[in-house]
Amino acid sequence: MTDHNAPHCPTPSTSAQTPGWCAPVIGGLPADQRLIGGVRELAEAVVAALLDRVPVYRRLPREQLTGELTRDTERRIRALAHAVRTGLPAPAEEFTAVREAAARRAEEGLPLDAVLLAHHLGLEVCWEFVTRHARDGDAAELLVLNRLLLDQLREVTTAAGAGYLDGRRPATDRRCAARQSLLTALLAGSPAEEAADRAGLRLPARYAVLCLSIADHPDEHSPGVDPGIAARRKLRRLTAELDHRTRQSALSTLTASGGLVLVPLHAPAEPPDSPQWPDSATADAPWAQLATTVAAVARAAGAAVLAGAAAAAPAEVPEAAALAYEVLAVARAFGRPPGLHRLDDVLLEYQLTRPSRARARLAALIEPLADGGELLTTLRTHLAGGLNRRHTASALHLHPNTVDYRLRRIAALTGLDPARPADIPRITAALAARDAEQASPVR
Repeated sequence: MTDHNAPHCPTPSTSAQTPGWCAPVIGGLPADQRLIGGVRELAEAVVAALLDRVPVYRRLPREQLTGELTRDTERRIRALAHAVRTGLPAPAEEFTAVREAAARRAEEGLPLDAVLLAHHLGLEVCWEFVTRHARDGDAAELLVLNRLLLDQLREVTTAAGAGYLDGRRPATDRRCAARQSLLTALLAGSPAEEAADRAGLRLPARYAVLCLSIADHPDEHSPGVDPGIAARRKLRRLTAELDHRTRQSALSTLTASGGLVLVPLHAPAEPPDSPQWPDSATADAPWAQLATTVAAVARAAGAAVLAGAAAAAPAEVPEAAALAYEVLAVARAFGRPPGLHRLDDVLLEYQLTRPSRARARLAALIEPLADGGELLTTLRTHLAGGLNRRHTASALHLHPNTVDYRLRRIAALTGLDPARPADIPRITAALAARDAEQASPVR
C-alpha cells in the first residue's frame, strides 16, 4: 500500500517517511490528524473500554488507571499517528516502552490474554473513532488505514508478548542469582569473597544493615482494587528508588511488608584498623545520607517506612542484622516516627525492653497516674514540649493555671516533680519503662 497516491495528498512532511506516501484521508481529514486531535478523548475511551470489557483491569489501583495507564495509552496513539502519517513503523523506543509496560503487567499478575486483548481493544477504539467520519468514496483510504492498524497491531503484540515473558521470568537470572548468593553468604556469616566475585562486586569494609518495615499503601485497602497488585506496585517503586539512590550497590531481600537491605558504607575518616568509626560529623555523614534514602524510598512507595539500622564488617553481618531487627522492634513498640533509627537513637528504650526488676520498679513510679488519663497526657505533652507550660497549655487547649494544677497533682501522686530538673531523668525513664511494660516484650 506504500504506493498509494491521491489528489488530496498533503504536502510531504520534512520528517522521514515512505517515498510517495500520503496519509489516508477519512472524511476529508488525514487520519493521523484525527488521531492527534483526539488523543485525550481517545485515551479516556480506551481506558473506559478496557474496564468495561476486560474485568481484570478493574483490579488495578485508580491512580494507575488515571496515571500510568492513561499516559501509556496516549503514547501508543501518538505512535500510531506517526505510522499513519509516515507509512513507517513507530520508532523502536515505542515498542521498547510497550515491552516494559507488558513486563509490569506480568509482575502485577495480570494474565497474558488480558494484556494482549488490551492492545487489540485500543486499536479497535482508534479505528472506530477515525472511521465514524468516513464518507462515501473513502473505501480505498479505509483499506490503507486498516492495513496500517494491522501492521501496528502485529508489532505491538509481538513486543507485548516478549515483554510479558520478561516480566514472568524468575528473578533468578544469572546476575540476580549471584547477588542473592552473596547476600545469603553474608547473612550466614560464611566467607563471601568468592560470591562477591561472581556477582561482580567488591566487598566494602562495612555494610549498613537495614531492617525495614513497610506500611500498606492506601490502594491496598481501596474497595475493588486487588491488594496484591497494589502491593507489588508499591514494592517495585520502592526497589527502583533504592537502586537509584544506592547506584544498584544494595543487596536486598524484600517483600511488600518489609525485609532486609545491605548498603555498602564508606567512611573516609576511618583509620585502617579501627573497629568503629570515629564519633565525628564525617562518620555520621553516611547515616544522614541513608536516612535521606529511606525517606526517598518511602515517598516513591507512597507508604511509610520504618527502619532499624546497624553497621558491620562483612563477617559481622549476621549479628548486625539481629541488632537492626531489635532496633526496629523497639522503634515500633515505642511509636517512633517513620525513618531510620540506630541503637544510639533508642538507647534508653532498648535497655528498658530487656525485662528486669529495675524496669518494673521504674514503671511503678508512674503507675499512680494510670487512673487519671489527663495527668499522664499532660505529663507526656509537657516533656515533649520542652517543659514549657504555655506550650503545654496551647497543645492541650487548657489554661496555663490548669496545667500548673495538673503538674502539682503529678508531683503529689508520684513524688516526682516535673518542675524540678533533677527529677526529669527519672520521669522520662519511668514513662519509657511503663511503655515497655505495656508493649510486647522484645526478646
